[in-house]
Amino acid sequence: MTMKSLFDVSGKIAVVSGGSSGIGAMMAQGLLENGAKVYITARKVDRLNAKADEMSQFGECIAIPGDMSSVEGIEALVAAIGEHESHVDILINNAGANWFAPLEGFQEKGWDKVMDINIKSIFFATQKFLPLLKAAGTAEAPARVINIASINGIRNSGMPTYAYSASKSGVIHLTEHLGADLAPSHINVNAIAPGLFPSDMTKELVESEGMTKAAISRIPRGRMGAPGDIAGTAIFLSSPASAWITGQTIVLDGGMIATA
Repeated sequence: MTMKSLFDVSGKIAVVSGGSSGIGAMMAQGLLENGAKVYITARKVDRLNAKADEMSQFGECIAIPGDMSSVEGIEALVAAIGEHESHVDILINNAGANWFAPLEGFQEKGWDKVMDINIKSIFFATQKFLPLLKAAGTAEAPARVINIASINGIRNSGMPTYAYSASKSGVIHLTEHLGADLAPSHINVNAIAPGLFPSDMTKELVESEGMTKAAISRIPRGRMGAPGDIAGTAIFLSSPASAWITGQTIVLDGGMIATA
């Protein structure tokens, strides 16, 4: 096998939730540029369609609006994709939410919003996509599920984001569980735990020069994550090179966890 064939994702059909911005869009573009057909989904229709139009210069990018916070929304998304595809090779569960509030004032609606999108949606999206994933996977070339966790599911972020940290820790353990359970069905389930990347969630931090410098000073590699970092990891986890990896979480943080 050549290096090119080991990391080949051409002709694959991928679905990326939360694919209209941030690391979701970065991963979607990386797959498109390397020959995959990519469906992106998000709730904000105008933004989603604009991003699909923008990324269509790199390959076949199709926007399907979807609400990943409810089982009904996930079922509608699966049904819409099932009208066009007989299988799905790659499912990237990236949709996410956060909620900042001090412990004393943390509201139930904030907890529920984060848990519904960050962890419940991963379980039920994987469940509802199972027929399409099973139709794609073989012993030699398993289908892939990639869950987006966070380094804040591994360590204390120092911020009042209690639901986010708990949900992302849950993603890591759910990935291990699903990885073992779905291996006999020829579906690999792995996760990525990113550190600091530019996104809607980190917008305020990234736009503040002082806060950015403070955050980067804690990263041994001396910079925040770039599109190629997350896209390259997603491509690896979608390619033949990772056919024997399942139930694992790749920490992608420039060394922050290593020095914690």
